[in-house]
Amino acid sequence: MVERDLNEIEEKKSLSFVEQIVKDDLAKGRNGGKIQTRFPPEPNGYLHIGHAKAIAIDFGLAKKYGGVCNLRFDDTNPVKEDTEYIESIEHDIKWLGFQWANVYYASDYFQQLWDFAVWLIKQGRAYVDEQSAEAIAQQKGTTTSPGQNSPFRDRPIDENLRLFEYMNSGKCEPGTLVLRAKIDMAHPNMLFRDPLIYRVLNIPHVKTGSKWNAYPMYDFTHGQSDYLEGVTHSWCTLEFVEHRPLYDLFVSWMREWIADCGPASESGSKLSMLNEQLSTYDGPRQTEFNKLNLSYTLMSKRNLLALVNEHLVSGWDDPRMPTICGFRRRGYSPESIVKFIDKIGYTKIDGLNDMALLESVVRDDLNSRAIRVAAVLDPVKVVITNYPEGQTEQLSAVNNPENEADGTHDVEFGREIWIERDDFMEVAEKKFMRLAPGKEVRLKNAYIIKCDEQHPCDKDEQGRVTTIYCTYDPDTRSGLPGADRKIKGKTLHWVSCHNAAKAEVRLYDRLWKVENPRDEMAAIRDEQQCDAVTAMKQIINPDSLTVLSNCYVEPYAAQMKPLTYLQFQRIGYFNVDPASTADHLVFNKTVGLKDAWAKKK
Repeated sequence: MVERDLNEIEEKKSLSFVEQIVKDDLAKGRNGGKIQTRFPPEPNGYLHIGHAKAIAIDFGLAKKYGGVCNLRFDDTNPVKEDTEYIESIEHDIKWLGFQWANVYYASDYFQQLWDFAVWLIKQGRAYVDEQSAEAIAQQKGTTTSPGQNSPFRDRPIDENLRLFEYMNSGKCEPGTLVLRAKIDMAHPNMLFRDPLIYRVLNIPHVKTGSKWNAYPMYDFTHGQSDYLEGVTHSWCTLEFVEHRPLYDLFVSWMREWIADCGPASESGSKLSMLNEQLSTYDGPRQTEFNKLNLSYTLMSKRNLLALVNEHLVSGWDDPRMPTICGFRRRGYSPESIVKFIDKIGYTKIDGLNDMALLESVVRDDLNSRAIRVAAVLDPVKVVITNYPEGQTEQLSAVNNPENEADGTHDVEFGREIWIERDDFMEVAEKKFMRLAPGKEVRLKNAYIIKCDEQHPCDKDEQGRVTTIYCTYDPDTRSGLPGADRKIKGKTLHWVSCHNAAKAEVRLYDRLWKVENPRDEMAAIRDEQQCDAVTAMKQIINPDSLTVLSNCYVEPYAAQMKPLTYLQFQRIGYFNVDPASTADHLVFNKTVGLKDAWAKKK
């Protein structure tokens, strides 16, 4: 018994508090011992890595405990929504490795929400207010003083019903009428001070067309949609802690409404079905956890949209963006993102996660999956003078030393090769272990070569080295007994001049110069009284993208499909850009082999 209790304690320690709630609810038989979750994005932008944290828990825990997770688009604001965003969200979720049970839309429940609102009016729990937004905000009071009742709070029920219908007629001017829940203008939680639950937009909806001109507010839609779907666990971030009591109140009112309605109502069969399930459905439980905040990263969709619209980045999938599609294009694997989320966990305290931690997880993940290839980013030619002219030979290179099943590929060796310019020094320091007059180095998968002492190189008129001259030791080819000969020099990567493919390589750095761009932007805007874009331009990193157009890669790399994970030996992890073609090869740097950012700081 004692041993079992200790095991249970250790298991609880290893679980996040969110998962522990699920286990406890299932053990108690809450909601009939079932788990159903939902991921409810608003289709007004592309998903970013912060959304990935919600996706991982919504889909992950439902799957782990034998439940289902639905995808529900919160499409209550037709001003900002677009089918482009819906398609991108679905693609990103699948790419991360998750699959929904059903796809729903908040707009699927517009009729039920309307009927519910009408019921609240008849119950004396909602009223139409015709004050301006400024007047309503002023009457809300403060956290230390109660609000004041609207002069329209006690308007007759029949008049409220007539005005509510008028709100949806298409004739009502937006901003002139709103529907408010009648709760308590003196409530210590400001959200309870007669919150708005419907407003007029007079904008056609992508799914419902022109049927609706009055649309429900988020707080009046979210919990009710959860309830109508049978959601058992509703997870959200910490800013919704104060919203939870209102969420619970609206859900309890909806339960009353469903119990009070029958199949004869406009929402008919749906409500009838739910009415039968009330005995086993306890309703959704909202739980809040910390957001995923990353250093040197900005994740507000409003600000990300501004970056795109102002052409400060190339688009939503720019590899410097924190969007899922941006990380995908840069070469992050979906597994690495999920592993990172699992590593940082879920807590009740907001914090700033170090971008270097994410890159470390990505680096470890790619080490096991990336194909090793040779690429020279700043090339200088080497002529091996004692190698026969016109002769070439095929050498063998291991695709991935971490995974034998990945096999090998051939690389061509010949008299002329490209190496990195900084792998040669004409006048070398004593500790310089690369190529220099009289010094030997090993060429990866090939031979030991020695730089000529008498005539080590040729230079152009500007003094820039154009050609390096070396000799090779034919007995030291990899795989031969002579390959074991010890030398002081390092092993260098190279590509053959004869068949190397020219390529463009894009090197990425932090998009922002400051660790916390959100707070820095706020400080700049407050001090200078400027807009967000003006503030952004002051802290954006001008060196976040470097394009190298005179690079060479071995032919094997040139044949890779878009988004293939690669390691450029001795340089870092890269992938093939989706826009890469046979005539214009493009590779994106994902992350270096080591954390170089810490040294910069």
